[in-house]
Amino acid sequence: MAAISKKLRSVQGGRLMFWCPGCDGAHMVGVGEGDGPRWGYNGNPDAPTFTPSVLVKYNGRDAGVDGAPPAVCHSFVTDGRIQFLGDCTHSLAGQTVELPDFDPEYQIIGEA
Repeated sequence: MAAISKKLRSVQGGRLMFWCPGCDGAHMVGVGEGDGPRWGYNGNPDAPTFTPSVLVKYNGRDAGVDGAPPAVCHSFVTDGRIQFLGDCTHSLAGQTVELPDFDPEYQIIGEA
């Protein structure tokens, strides 16, 4: 993993990670050529846009919460802002926030 900006990390296999404040963890998307699903990326590491939306589903226990129900994080990442959609199961559902700096003590929460 390598830092390409305060907002993004580059990961093997043509993937990028960004910090999700709703899940308090990293989400990963594939960009460019490579295996698996791929997203469009505007190439701006300081104000990224990924298309289409980023949908992450994970078991709540993945986030360290025993007995937690399945979790959903669904968002549009546009020009360095995250628009959380109404089907998110976290407290930022329906809100738009600035993409935060990547937390150096990260935990990956699902892969889109």
